[in-house]
Amino acid sequence: MFTHVMIGSNDLERAKGFYDATFAALGGEPGEIDARGRLIYLHKGGRLMITKPIDGNPATAANGGTIGIAAASPDHVFAWHEAGTTHGGTAIESPPGERPNGAFVAYLRDPDGNKLSARSQPTK
Repeated sequence: MFTHVMIGSNDLERAKGFYDATFAALGGEPGEIDARGRLIYLHKGGRLMITKPIDGNPATAANGGTIGIAAASPDHVFAWHEAGTTHGGTAIESPPGERPNGAFVAYLRDPDGNKLSARSQPTK
């Protein structure tokens, strides 16, 4: 359904440090800067792109928006959360853990305030 997700950042270097660390925790590779100055992450067929807004205004986080990131296991969820909080992210909502349906979920805001979630499939 989706070709990519694009979010804005006011500091691409800071964003790269955060996303490189969180994607490494999930087995991903560091992001690359393309010819247009966008930070791009490719992982298991998905694409996350981070850019400074093209209209020149400051980047802002989506109110009500959450970007969900697939994790292979509960251990990956915890590693993602730890990497994110260590690299400028903010823990939000409930602590990482198992939900009633058996999935493991963690929530963070990236350094620009974008809401993210890592989730593994239910183990039950």
